Amino acid sequence: MRRSRRARTTSGCSSTTPAAGDTFTVALNNGPANQKDWVSLSQTGASDTGYLTWDYLNGIRTAPPAGVSATTIELSAPMVPGTYNVRMFANNGWAKLATSGSITVQPRASLTTLRQTLGLPAVADTTGFSNIGVAVIDSGIAPSADFSGRISGFYDFTNGQNGVAVAPYDDYGHGTHIAGLIAASGAVSNNQVQGVAPGVRLVGLKVLDGTGQGNTSDVIAALQYVTAHKAELNVQIVNMSLGHPIYAEAADDPLVQAVQQANAAGLIVIVSAGNYGRNPDNGVVGYTGITSPCNAPAAICVGAADTRNTVGRSDDVVASYSSRGPSWYDGYAKPDLIAPGHKLPATTTATSYLFTHLPASQAFSANGQPTLALSGSSMSAAVVSGVAALALDAHNRNGLAQQQPMTSNLMRGILEYSAIKLPGSDYLTQGAGEVNANGALTLAASIDTSQAVGSSWLTQSVAPASTIGSVNEPWGQNILWGETVLGGNVLYSNNIVWGENILWGENITWGESAVMASNIVWGENIVWGELTEDNAVWGTRAADDVIWGTMFGNNIVWGENTNITWGNNIVWGENVIWGENIVWGETVVWSDTLTWGQTLDVTGDQTWQEHSAPDEGPNVNVNVVNGLAPAVPVDNTLVLDPTSPMGGSF
Repeated sequence: MRRSRRARTTSGCSSTTPAAGDTFTVALNNGPANQKDWVSLSQTGASDTGYLTWDYLNGIRTAPPAGVSATTIELSAPMVPGTYNVRMFANNGWAKLATSGSITVQPRASLTTLRQTLGLPAVADTTGFSNIGVAVIDSGIAPSADFSGRISGFYDFTNGQNGVAVAPYDDYGHGTHIAGLIAASGAVSNNQVQGVAPGVRLVGLKVLDGTGQGNTSDVIAALQYVTAHKAELNVQIVNMSLGHPIYAEAADDPLVQAVQQANAAGLIVIVSAGNYGRNPDNGVVGYTGITSPCNAPAAICVGAADTRNTVGRSDDVVASYSSRGPSWYDGYAKPDLIAPGHKLPATTTATSYLFTHLPASQAFSANGQPTLALSGSSMSAAVVSGVAALALDAHNRNGLAQQQPMTSNLMRGILEYSAIKLPGSDYLTQGAGEVNANGALTLAASIDTSQAVGSSWLTQSVAPASTIGSVNEPWGQNILWGETVLGGNVLYSNNIVWGENILWGENITWGESAVMASNIVWGENIVWGELTEDNAVWGTRAADDVIWGTMFGNNIVWGENTNITWGNNIVWGENVIWGENIVWGETVVWSDTLTWGQTLDVTGDQTWQEHSAPDEGPNVNVNVVNGLAPAVPVDNTLVLDPTSPMGGSF
C-alpha cells in the first residue's frame, strides 16, 4: 500500500482520518480492468462478506460499460468512529486484489454557527447580565463547568420522589443538552460551544428517568411546583422540550391546563412542537403533528429549522421532521415560530445514556472535550428559551427593569414580529418565521412597558431588519393572532393584548397600527382540506374515517388515520418508544420490557427520533457529508494498487 501523491509520500502503508460522515477518495491503480471489479468498505478485522457498503469502480452499483485499470471514486466514512478498510475485488467475485491500510474515522468536530446565525457575537459577554432564571423540565442537568455556580435549584420528580431537592444530576443526558443550548458558558470547550444566554441561571426539574421515560403526572407536578414557587425560585421562563400526542381538546388536557396556569402566573412557557412532520414509512411531509402541551394557547410553540450549519439564512429550511400545525381537536395555528434545531452540539457527559447510545452523534471540541450533536424541536425550544432570556435581560439593561415586566404575550409578539421568514413555507409550517435574536433584543430594549395602552412605547427608533453574517435580513413583521396574520406597526404601540390575562387569539381591538396581512381560515372540523396560498380551509369527516384533502397534489396527512402517530406509539421526551405502551388518563405507563420493532436498532440513532433526523438538502461543502467540515484540512485519499507488495494482504 502506498500513500497518494497528494500526501507527498512515495511508499509505505497508508492511513487516512476522515471525520464521521466525511467523504474520502480511493485511487485505484493497475487493476485488471474487468467490467465488474468492485470495492467494499468493511470494519477492520471483519470478513470479506461482512462489508458495510460497496460500489463498482464507477462509484455506483451499476457496472460501467467497460472495465478500467485506474480511476478514483468517493466513499462516505461511516457515522460510527472506528477503524475500517477499503477492499478491492475482481470481476463480481471474491478474489481480493487489494486492501487499504487502516482508515480511522474520527468523531465529528463540535462546529457550530448557532450564535452567529441568531445575529449574536460568536462569543458572548456576560458582564452585568441581569438576574434571569430558566426552569428546565426534563431529564435533569449534570454538573459541569459550563454551568458553574448557576444551577440555583434542582428537584427530582421521578420514581415517586415528588420534587425532592437533591444535588443536580442527569443520567439520560437530554436535559443537560437542553441546558447547554440555553446557558452553557463555554468554559468546557474554551468558548467553542457556548449557549445562547450564558449568563442565565438554571433550575432543573427532573421528570424523565435514565432512559428518557416519564409520567405526564410528574411533568404536571413539576410545572405546578414552578408556578407556585416562581418568586422564591426567581424564574421567568420555563423550557419544556418534551410532549406527547394530543388526546383531548386543550380545555380538557391537564398538561395544557398546567401550562395555562403557569402563564397566568406570569411565566413564559416555551415548548417543543414535536418531531412528527414526516411519515416514517415513506418520508412524505404532512400536517397536524403538533404534540401536547404545544397546543396550549399560552405556550410559545417552537418548530425546528435546519441551518446547514452556516451563518446566513439563505440556505435555511424547515426540518422535514418538524411538526406542522394545526393542533388536533382545537385547530390552533401552531407552531408560533421555528428555530435552529438540527445537529446542534451542546454540553454532555460521557457517561450519559444518550452519549453512550448515540456514537454517531458524539462530537469533540478542539481541546478534546465531548459534546453531543442532537436534532429536533427539543433543541429549537431551548434556543428560543435562550433568546427569550436575552430579551428579558436587554429590557432590564436598558433602564426598564423598574417598569412592568414583559408578559408572555409580549415576548411571543417580539419573537414573532422580529422573526425572519423562510421562502416557500406556510404559516402552519414555520409560524411567523425563524427566530432572530438580534431583532428580538433590539425590540425588547426599546419597549417601555410603563406607557399607557394606545400610546407609542418605543424609546428609540427601530429599523425592522437585522444583519445576519453580512446580509441585512428584513423582519417578517407579522404576528399570528388566532385566524389573523397581523402586520404593520402592530408592536410599536401598547395594546391591552400585551398585558396580562388576555388569551392569545381572542377578539380584541387592535387600533390603526395593526394591519391584517392575511388570514388563516378555520372551519369547524379538525380535518384538512386544501391549502391554497395563505388560506387553510378545512375538509370533512365521513363516518369514522378521516378523509384527507390535498396540498399541491401531495397528501397532507398519510392514510385514513385519526392521529398523527402511526401504530401503538407513545411519545415522551421527544423519543419514540415502540411497543405495547399503555396510556392511563394523564399518566404514561411503560411496560417493564420494551419491545423494539424489527427495523429499529437500540444502539443506533434511528431508535431516538428526536435525534435521528436524516440529513436534508445539499451538502454545504462538496467534500463533506452532513454539512460538517473536518476540524483541520486532511488528505482523504487512499490508493489501492494490486501490484503493491501489500496489495493482496488482509
